[in-house]
Amino acid sequence: MQRIVSILLVLYAFAVPWQYALDLGEPFGNVARIVGLLLLAAAIPALLARPRWSRPHPLSLLVLALFLYLSATYLWSIDPLATLDKIRAYFQVMMIVWIAGEFVERPAQFRALLRALLLGSIVLCALTFAGFLSASAAAAAEQARFTASGQDPNDVARFLDLVFPIAAYLIAIEHSRWLRLLAALYFPLGLLAVLLTASRGGFLGAVVALLAAAVLFLHWRPVFAAWAGLLLALSASATVLIVPPETFARLATIPAQFASLDFNDRFSIWTAGLHAFAHAPWLGFGAGNYALASGLAAEDTAHNTLVALLVMGGLLAASLLVAILLAALAAILRARGLARSAFLGVFLVWCVTASVGSVEENRMTWLIFACFLLVGKGLAEPESPPALPSLLPSAPPLSPQESAG
Repeated sequence: MQRIVSILLVLYAFAVPWQYALDLGEPFGNVARIVGLLLLAAAIPALLARPRWSRPHPLSLLVLALFLYLSATYLWSIDPLATLDKIRAYFQVMMIVWIAGEFVERPAQFRALLRALLLGSIVLCALTFAGFLSASAAAAAEQARFTASGQDPNDVARFLDLVFPIAAYLIAIEHSRWLRLLAALYFPLGLLAVLLTASRGGFLGAVVALLAAAVLFLHWRPVFAAWAGLLLALSASATVLIVPPETFARLATIPAQFASLDFNDRFSIWTAGLHAFAHAPWLGFGAGNYALASGLAAEDTAHNTLVALLVMGGLLAASLLVAILLAALAAILRARGLARSAFLGVFLVWCVTASVGSVEENRMTWLIFACFLLVGKGLAEPESPPALPSLLPSAPPLSPQESAG
């Protein structure tokens, strides 16, 4: 059963980035939901079969506390049915922190999760390119944002941003040259896909992610960092030939958005939320009730994770989120060397993208926090890092006769 759980964990990490592209409808849902339910069904008997349980990590306990508190908001929710739906959703996305903390016990298992996450993100890139190529010429002439069917452009960009530092980490520690080459190819592919989404928050997240990757490369091999920077610059220049001008025009409005403090109408959404928070500062209005409490349209979201929790769960929920972030940061700082650099970068990217998106109900968020937990357990340290930084196969050694000649 332990082996089944390990396989399903890897499949889950692979499916999460592109989950919304394959949705089977009710009662099954998207592919990540299906794999997640299978994972839970395998994890519970596997845990019960153990002779003794391991001590829970503080990060797991804090995530559990946040889930239990958000569930308790049902008691005073202004819309109990909406809260009940959110409770189900929170359970499905948060459970990965507990499962990963219990069943990932070796560095090789953790590395398998990171590889699966990288491969799933490459699938997301391919789906984004397919969405771009499938747009008709007439539609593409007026369209600025491209993504696969069923995918939200902001989610796509956010997911891809989080994996840039992980790809850099895999380049540095992988023994297989082909896996390292695949991780290296993620940089031009991921950057092009982020640009095609025309997500302004995603673009800022990509800048932070690429800077974090650059810091890791400088820490690892400064010469490699210089070559990587040059190749990425050439790749970025080549995107001008692919990405429509309308997409670049949308991204060019980022300075104006900061100057006007509008952020695509997000400022008014945050203001409405903070006004609602002032009426129920301690306990909030119940999970899933941001739009109703703030007087917004039903389809509106908070576009800010902290503001969302302030309105739905009050200061208590927001305090638990801050505690989770501090515990995650402490776990990352317990790592050493390249692992610390990589996952500090992931942490910063998450903070940037969570400031312009409501990601508390996002599988990618809690999968990333599960990775933070595993880093804190020392599982990010490779047993024997590769000796050479080359991505391509090296020439065979000279024979004694050739050496003598």
